[in-house]
Amino acid sequence: MDAQPPSEDDAVFPEESVQQPPASTDMATVIVTGTRIRGGTTPSPVITIGSERIREEGFSDLGEVIRSVPQNFGGGQNPGVVSATGSGNIYNQNAGGGSSLNLRGIGPDATLTLLNGRRLAYGGLMQAVDISAIPVEAVDRIEIMADGASAIYGSDAVAGVGNVILKRDFDGIALGTRYGRSSGGGLDTWEFNGTAGTVWDSGGLIATYRNVSVDPVGADQRSYTRHMGMPFVLYPGGELRSGLLSVHQSLGGSVELRVDALRTEREQVDYQNGAGFYYDQKYDGAVSLVAPSVEVGLPGDWSMLVGGTWARDENVDRVWMVTPGTDESELVAEGCNCNDSRSYEASVEGPLFELAGGEARLALGAGYRRNGLLKHDWLEGMRERSAEGSRFAYVESSLPLIGPRSDVPFVRRLAATAAVRTEDHDSFGRVTTPKLGVIYGPGSDVTMKASWGRSFKAPTLNERHGNLVAYLVPPDMIGGTGYGAEDAVLLSWGSNPDLGPERATTTTVSLVLHPERLPGLEVELTWFDIDYRERVVQPFAAFGQILGDPAVAGFLDFSPTPEDQAELLATYSDGFYNWTGNPYDPAHVVAIGLGQYVNARRQRISGIDLSGSYRRDIGGGQLAVRGSASWLDSTQQNAPGQGAFDLAGTIFYPARVRGRLGAVWTEGGLTASSFVNYTSGVTYRAADQSLASFTTFDLALQYAIVRRGGVRSGFDLGLSIQNVLNRAPPLYSPLAITDVPYDSTNASAIGRFPSISVSKHW
Repeated sequence: MDAQPPSEDDAVFPEESVQQPPASTDMATVIVTGTRIRGGTTPSPVITIGSERIREEGFSDLGEVIRSVPQNFGGGQNPGVVSATGSGNIYNQNAGGGSSLNLRGIGPDATLTLLNGRRLAYGGLMQAVDISAIPVEAVDRIEIMADGASAIYGSDAVAGVGNVILKRDFDGIALGTRYGRSSGGGLDTWEFNGTAGTVWDSGGLIATYRNVSVDPVGADQRSYTRHMGMPFVLYPGGELRSGLLSVHQSLGGSVELRVDALRTEREQVDYQNGAGFYYDQKYDGAVSLVAPSVEVGLPGDWSMLVGGTWARDENVDRVWMVTPGTDESELVAEGCNCNDSRSYEASVEGPLFELAGGEARLALGAGYRRNGLLKHDWLEGMRERSAEGSRFAYVESSLPLIGPRSDVPFVRRLAATAAVRTEDHDSFGRVTTPKLGVIYGPGSDVTMKASWGRSFKAPTLNERHGNLVAYLVPPDMIGGTGYGAEDAVLLSWGSNPDLGPERATTTTVSLVLHPERLPGLEVELTWFDIDYRERVVQPFAAFGQILGDPAVAGFLDFSPTPEDQAELLATYSDGFYNWTGNPYDPAHVVAIGLGQYVNARRQRISGIDLSGSYRRDIGGGQLAVRGSASWLDSTQQNAPGQGAFDLAGTIFYPARVRGRLGAVWTEGGLTASSFVNYTSGVTYRAADQSLASFTTFDLALQYAIVRRGGVRSGFDLGLSIQNVLNRAPPLYSPLAITDVPYDSTNASAIGRFPSISVSKHW
């Protein structure tokens, strides 16, 4: 595939070519996700979604964009996820209403999210990054690499990385508004946004502001959830205010300064059921980022980059327990999970020597990163702060061994890549992760790519430094049968300061077709395999099934001595809760359960991705057909010696097959698109039920008045309809009466959602 920089409408993956060295004075180097080499290519598949594609398909924020990608799981941290499920998947938590990347469904903490290559602060307890905090109006494109990348970026990039790249130059002013409402009721959405920018000879800036107000979707507004009674929210409401500023300034042609700054504030209202009461929950969140950098052009086409990042994510949670009828309320929780981070990095990149396929290039760098977590509980008067620092160094090389001019039979292109990174963490020590890749093109119509590497994820600060508590519970509360009235089980619960890193080995092989006789056609087929080991697990995530679940048998001791109990109680000193109604008597404890976090889980994730696009001019317009699909197989083993069980294809985990296919017609100022989304059915093992597949259709129309001059010039009118046929989510019969009767991670309760938008450009 002959390459060019990714354009705004590159639908599936950027094209590639033999590297061409950039001019030494050009500081506006194209960012390529997955490599530190300027103008380089990566052996890993990269999904590129540009701003024009976002507009064509009617997406309003980056949360909608990532949820449309078949390789990304809709569970984890997303506003439509209903947390109250008995699934045991602790990652499915709608804490604060943000949206997080969750590639392959491994967990939002195992996908790294970047803004212009810089890390944002972690959010909440699950180390999720809210990608929807970034105003979509300032986005040039988002690049998603669904392949391990710790050798390039460090911790967290086990499943891959998503890099949001901002518009560099914007000249003018744009104001816009949007209104939408679910046809079934709820989700009334008002949005106002403004973007301003200017360009001068040596630099430019862009500034955006966005305000969005959303009403919730209540259980009483959907026929299949009206039985739940009491206030219950299927999709939360709230308000978002977000501003972004990006400035770049050249000094003398060989030095460029750049500063990116982001501030987002979010307020959310949510209601969840309890037993005879309900919870009134309010979240106040704020995301901040300041990232300055300076790039210096050096002799011999080398360049040096020095930068720093300061980021913060605050999530203040207030929960009232309300009694229906009397409306009496009691504040039962008030606290903040406040994450912050700072990092400093210096790197150099440039050519080494000439090879048959072009210049061999090298990138190397070093830096320091520190993450902090403040857990503030105002009700309990508790304030605990923890932190983790790491020092890192990396080196990456690109070797274009053979190029088109080499005249080697059956080898038009052959390139090798190699990278290695080492990180030294304060807690668990040093981790080194390599990655190797090869790109081979036998001719001009086909490119084959392969990569192998190791990745890792550091345990979260909450997993290492959270609360350490113990519970005394009756056996029947946790799935036990046949026990006496005075019998009890002693459970430990909480963090583990001795946790080590999670480790993974990733392998990816791709075949890319780009026939010269059909220049508008591109097809990519990818096979991937992730062996994820030493995954941190909370063994008793499904609390009501502890004594009846064979998968957690290794964490139970049915012959506990008084000494064992005393040791546990001495260790878990943050609290002891007796739920038996009887005094604690060591003689009546029939079992001890060790429920603290441990490095015990192993996951195996493999599958096939297929993506493609075709563009063709027809008459006075252009037709673009594009789509992608992913087949996933994933299993989990909770402890050594236990059997593995399926994750993919089961409720509250990724479906085995997801796909999106559609067409876009453009002629003059008119753009029309139609897409179909498919999610295969899942099974509910606990009740031996199967849920149907979920298929929806989306339509979008855009008309831009681009004539110069006149009052009407610069107007853009849009109509978007998601889920045109108003498809309801497939239903099942949950065992817990407080659970919604559908899988909120694989289907949505929003229903048909039409919206209209108007914007004016000067």
